[in-house]
Amino acid sequence: MRNFRLLPLLILLAGAAGAPAAEGVPVPAWLFPGEGDLPQPPYNTLTPLHLPDSRVTYTEAQLFDQFAVPDWHPGSHPPLPAVVAHGVKPEVYACGYCHLANGRGRPENASLAGLAREYMLQQLADFKSGARRIAWPHPNAPSDAMLQVAAHVSGPDAAAAVAYFSGLTLTQRSRVIEGDSVPAFKASGWTYLPLPGARRESLGERLLEIAPDALRDARRDDEMQYDAYVPSGSIARGRALATGARSGVTACVSCHGPALRGMAIFPPIAGRSASYLLRQLYAFKTGTRHSATDLTMAPVVAPLSPADMIAVAAYAASLAP
Repeated sequence: MRNFRLLPLLILLAGAAGAPAAEGVPVPAWLFPGEGDLPQPPYNTLTPLHLPDSRVTYTEAQLFDQFAVPDWHPGSHPPLPAVVAHGVKPEVYACGYCHLANGRGRPENASLAGLAREYMLQQLADFKSGARRIAWPHPNAPSDAMLQVAAHVSGPDAAAAVAYFSGLTLTQRSRVIEGDSVPAFKASGWTYLPLPGARRESLGERLLEIAPDALRDARRDDEMQYDAYVPSGSIARGRALATGARSGVTACVSCHGPALRGMAIFPPIAGRSASYLLRQLYAFKTGTRHSATDLTMAPVVAPLSPADMIAVAAYAASLAP
């Protein structure tokens, strides 16, 4: 996160209607949280920080070192390859810093656990070639960092990373909660944290993924599940869309499998971060993801409204991976 500040940041959190993309599709600003109120350097190098279920300790300075993974539960996964644990200075951040040691990722990035090696290598190639970008038409630190890594990672390091992540098992990333309101929240570290107290605000037509525990999020806990708040009825609406029950919409299950756990070249989407899935739908709809395989998604998302895309993401996220 420290080096992310060196990347240009123009995250406009005000104005939930968002900014128009090149193709005229409004991209909501709320789907791309900003840096918020992260601690500023110099970071504390002495005080040990803890998590309740871990014997490991880290200092604040260690938690902000993008070339060293905060591995709170080292017994829960195989040994980390060097590029996953430490990256390659100065351009290639540790893969596990953003995507976590167990591959679960965080709301601002992808869950890599259990993805096919060939799929992950293709995504790296697409980032490098420009065929994969986010839909938000402004700088975004997590995405910019991924583009930097893809541009500089070596072939052997990429192979080692995807071999590691493909062998992991994903557990459900989001707890999908339907309703009309959400806890009051703020942006911090490109995700959302709850504010102290019991105040709530209207959800409206949004999908907001919020950490249930601000401290565990700030310390990059790799086992915390996030809360994805969606409008009432979203899961049932998403199920109808995903299974082909609505006329004129291509069923997600026709490519991603009956339980959305992947099929052939199409990745598993069940149980992944709801906000991550929604960002990908917007990328397909705006054309910022346009590799040869991504183009198959363009006619799929074309008839979907923003509420439809929220519903599909909510349904997929609600399933067991």
